Amino acid sequence: MATVGSSTASAQPALPSGPAVFKTLPYAFILPEIICGTWVWILVAATSVFFPLLQGWVMYVSLTSCLISLLLLLSYLLGFHRNSENWKVLDSLYHGATAILYLSAAVLQANATIRSETEGPSALYYQLNSAASFFAFLTAFLYILHAFSIYYQ
Repeated sequence: MATVGSSTASAQPALPSGPAVFKTLPYAFILPEIICGTWVWILVAATSVFFPLLQGWVMYVSLTSCLISLLLLLSYLLGFHRNSENWKVLDSLYHGATAILYLSAAVLQANATIRSETEGPSALYYQLNSAASFFAFLTAFLYILHAFSIYYQ
């Protein structure tokens, strides 16, 4: 029976470390999440946060999740997880919660885009808000994929 218990423990896949993070799903989603989230932040900042009540939340979510995802990526690259199963739970909870927050931010950014079509000072604001909405929904989708992919490993 000791053989059965040890085989189930070794049957679970090891958490990636180093460059293997970029080749292993769902951990390969972290870098695109950071890049797309950074684009959301840059594009909303380029509008001078014209609708502060709506876009303030978008800025908060995009910047905070970008920084936390960057720390998570660095921890995987440097091997801080030491192949602990608790990291899978932490990763799943973080990406699930962030997916919900990013989806709410994407909806608010879409509302800001709709409002900027008529209330914005120029067509440039509408175009920047449209691009920010696209990247916000794309980033939310990446966080959702990451959160659910952990269960299918």
